Amino acid sequence: MIAEYCALALTLSGTAFLLLAGIGILRLPDLFSRASATTKAATLGVGCLLAATAIHFGDLQVTTRALAIVAFLLLTAPVSAHMLARAAYRQGVPLFPGTKDELAEADDQA
Repeated sequence: MIAEYCALALTLSGTAFLLLAGIGILRLPDLFSRASATTKAATLGVGCLLAATAIHFGDLQVTTRALAIVAFLLLTAPVSAHMLARAAYRQGVPLFPGTKDELAEADDQA
């Protein structure tokens, strides 16, 4: 009974984080903000959903696969978002006007 409530809470929170990631794609002003928000929210959302799956089924094989997917996601999502943002910055994708460009300032000082 408690496991069902935990799985339900994780499912709802994971769904909420994925909804926030979708809203972030629509509402945030530039590619860099979108990449940051969606990576964080989507990683947490999928992690919560996979934890809910592991709790719901309670099987060792399902739990092992869910943990492996979460570990892979935690290792690859931030790295891929960083690489995409870095490539976009180097290609000259415009920043939001209110963004402080610390990389350009560091290049000017060097």
